[in-house]
Amino acid sequence: MIYTPPTLADRWHCKADAVRELLASGKLKGFRVGRSHWRITLAEVERYERTIHADPERRKVIEGLDDEVLLGLYAGLVRFRLHDHTLKRWVKRGVLSKAWLGTGEEAVTIGAVHALERDRDVVAPMIRNAGACHEMGMPLETVFAGYLGTGDGPNGGRDGHFGDLGHGVLQPISPVGEMVPVVTGIGLAFRQRREPRIALTWVGDGSTKTTAVHEGFNLAGVLRSPVVFFLQNNQVALGTRLEQHQIDGFGGWPDMYGMRGMAVDGNNVLDVYAATRLAAEHARSGNGPVLIVAETFRMGGHATHDEAEARRTFAPELFETWGRRDPIGLYEEWLNRRGIPRERLEEVESAVADEVESAAERALASRDERMPAPESAELPGVSAGLRQPGLAARPI
Repeated sequence: MIYTPPTLADRWHCKADAVRELLASGKLKGFRVGRSHWRITLAEVERYERTIHADPERRKVIEGLDDEVLLGLYAGLVRFRLHDHTLKRWVKRGVLSKAWLGTGEEAVTIGAVHALERDRDVVAPMIRNAGACHEMGMPLETVFAGYLGTGDGPNGGRDGHFGDLGHGVLQPISPVGEMVPVVTGIGLAFRQRREPRIALTWVGDGSTKTTAVHEGFNLAGVLRSPVVFFLQNNQVALGTRLEQHQIDGFGGWPDMYGMRGMAVDGNNVLDVYAATRLAAEHARSGNGPVLIVAETFRMGGHATHDEAEARRTFAPELFETWGRRDPIGLYEEWLNRRGIPRERLEEVESAVADEVESAAERALASRDERMPAPESAELPGVSAGLRQPGLAARPI
């Protein structure tokens, strides 16, 4: 049986005038990011329910959630997907050259962040976990300004990798896996100051082949750092399939480093939320780090520039299989079965869509008014060599 209820992607596209016009003109062919594959099935709905009931501890956490929390998770999922749709729209219009999207993987980010104490915990997202920024409290306008490089962006226009320590978001860096030892050290600082806080970061399956990941995992395990690690297995590293770079699964990895381990359905936001809540309590209580392995899939290419290549590289069945496990569509169905009417969900979607569209418009306006001065890219005492080669001050 195939479920085809109205989806947020369909509804939202009808609300954005710019998108509607481009769709009508035929210039945005393929804009819906594999939209034809988003078809949840009865089998996947039932699988979703079984996952929620499989672990007694997680089930207890989920059963204790009220409608406000549940709808907050839903708004977060919608906000993240529309954030990505906005970036893709900008690429199609030439506003950006490319974008790294988390479409299809939203639950791993949203479920994890919402399970934290967001007023004091710290996260270090990968670029594909950008939803962590706005869910930790960064205004969407600021997030979009970061991509546009405007002077009012979080990094003053210096770099497309951004964060906001005031909201507990460390900015990602290009070398994948490098944030593992960083958050391990942050966790140790929390412990030494006797602060009941934790740090959380995500690493992709490809990142597990880097030295920093193994060193960071080992250090965290040995020193019992209060950290939660998400191993976000989206089945492909850049263009390398999982079976080409990994023997067997990741189930044994927590034991290798002396950490508590969990496995979650990365497309089930409730499973991710409950596991993260339990992992955070474990780490916060002084019991050491937790490694959560999340199985999910990237419904696109490594970035927007190679989506067509991804479609040629991977079998169509792979996209169809994971399209039946749309994290938002399945959660919509679960909420509806719980008793939250679709009309209420549409109200949430509408409010979030307006929020995203308004933030995007304000960020775009900053390109004309608040671009940084060229000299602002220089760092005193470090960048002088750009103007006087060989005379740059040597950082201590």
